[in-house]
Amino acid sequence: MLNLLRFRETADYTSHPDLAPNQPISGAEAFQRYIQHTLPFLQESGGEIVFMGKGGEYLIGPEAEHWDFVMLVRQSSIESFLAFSNHISYLEGIGHRTAAIEDSRLLPITELPKY
Repeated sequence: MLNLLRFRETADYTSHPDLAPNQPISGAEAFQRYIQHTLPFLQESGGEIVFMGKGGEYLIGPEAEHWDFVMLVRQSSIESFLAFSNHISYLEGIGHRTAAIEDSRLLPITELPKY
């Protein structure tokens, strides 16, 4: 899955005050908390983070659109992804992601055979 993420300048924990830190943090910091919480559940389900990187300006694409962070996640199967995404303990930390993200895109992709 290809993730394109735009972070809030300041994380918004309005929907999940139980997860809010004592002091305001950036969206990027909130997303890091989400990754730390999520990684064990992702790995348990057979998934892995293949790539994480800082976004930049498009070479080809809409000039007004930008993404702060790009992440590529590999999951062993759709069933494994669904089990991961519905895991009750994983969902307890989803508020960090909600607080962090201003906008996002998630594109499921399927690997093709190499030429």
